[in-house]
Amino acid sequence: MRNLFLPLDVQCSMLDVRRFRADLWMKSFLKYWLPVLGWLVVTFIGSTNVLSVEQTSPFIVPFLLWLKPGMTPQTIWVIVVFMRHCAHVGEYAVLALLMWRALRNVPVLRTKTLMVFGAALLGCALFAASDEFHQSFVKSRTPSVRDVFLDIAGAISGLLIGVSFAQRPAKYKRSVERHVVDAVDARL
Repeated sequence: MRNLFLPLDVQCSMLDVRRFRADLWMKSFLKYWLPVLGWLVVTFIGSTNVLSVEQTSPFIVPFLLWLKPGMTPQTIWVIVVFMRHCAHVGEYAVLALLMWRALRNVPVLRTKTLMVFGAALLGCALFAASDEFHQSFVKSRTPSVRDVFLDIAGAISGLLIGVSFAQRPAKYKRSVERHVVDAVDARL
């Protein structure tokens, strides 16, 4: 609906601003939030029958026996369980880093490191709990509270990596500025 009280050129410029904001929002979504959604889909697919022990063992066991022939079934089982636990930690570390990156792009949260940390951790914990709940409906999967804690540990490790890198650019930026100032002073 057109505003009858504004001149036509102002109405057109307001429309341009709205298009520009929508374009920025879409670019921001595609750059920061689409990877988060993509990783959530990958994680969700991983909690189905596709990556259950029954489906992955035909690949892992022969590989382990190729590495060390004569390995006992108990040793193989310990290695498989350890690999699955590492996968839990790794997938949620990646999810936490992606959420950290997306939340840091929100202008209101950009400088609030603790709030971004808490929001990303809460999001990862909620998804971990819902993922284990989903596994209760899959016959070949077993939901476990221990897996939720592993997922949260992975998210915390990913967020700690994110925080450590978030602190780094400020120091790097100052050193680059000093080099630029020194180079300009040397020319003068």
